Amino acid sequence: MNRRRSPIIILLYGLSLLLISGCVSMATDRLAANLSKAMLNQTDPEIVRHGAPAYLLLLDSLIEESPDDQGLLYAGARLYSAYAGGLVSDPQRQKHLSQKALDYAGRGLCRRQSGICENMQQPFDSFIAALDKAGPDDIEGLYLYGASWAGWIQARTDDWSAIADLVKAEALLQRVISAEPGYENGRAQLYLGIIRSQIPPALGGKPEIGRRHFEQAIGYSSGHDLMVKLEYARHYARLVFDKALHDELLNEVIRADPVQPGLTLSNIMAQQQAERLLKDDYF
Repeated sequence: MNRRRSPIIILLYGLSLLLISGCVSMATDRLAANLSKAMLNQTDPEIVRHGAPAYLLLLDSLIEESPDDQGLLYAGARLYSAYAGGLVSDPQRQKHLSQKALDYAGRGLCRRQSGICENMQQPFDSFIAALDKAGPDDIEGLYLYGASWAGWIQARTDDWSAIADLVKAEALLQRVISAEPGYENGRAQLYLGIIRSQIPPALGGKPEIGRRHFEQAIGYSSGHDLMVKLEYARHYARLVFDKALHDELLNEVIRADPVQPGLTLSNIMAQQQAERLLKDDYF
């Protein structure tokens, strides 16, 4: 009888082969990297939406086996953040999944810089003092922690105590771009653009700083990261009621070729969201 196996059974079977074959750490890190690449280059978001939970369970099991493996922890932070931010609509699930991403990012970074996590809930000056001890080798961890924290806050916009921590997430990302302005092809700039486009000028906000971050993110990705233009329209253009810029950006997203290494899934989701935003009666 030809029995159909579920994706998680197949993945766990593959994991058992890796564990038996030896070189476990190298093999698991490579597996995690390949899983991330496969998801990011997928052209059908629904395949990822339905298949990602199996990947996430697999990563959880790998991290359980090697709880101090920084590569696995960072892979977990990336995938949980991506899944929570783009593929889940239920608010409670977003909160749970973004918490998992933040936990993994924190564990990965704080193996080297424990003071940052220890001062996460302390006054801003104490947090900055701990952040000042980070070095060039901590850039990936600072980025993932800052991005995961921003996603964690986004899932809790009804919680003012969470929103108050946005300044700390911003400090982490500012430290990243101070060391490497084009990090992750401008993704750090993208997050800063979103953070700086939350408060209108009438209430003391400085969205023009956000606009500069969005423009820099477009430049660093050579315009290939369509999520930048989507968020530029959603956050900055809507905040300042610039309909012409809003529609121009969204139409550019829709017309672009979404297939780009490492950005295909994100770009296709950006195009789907751009079409919905253009249909909104916002202005």
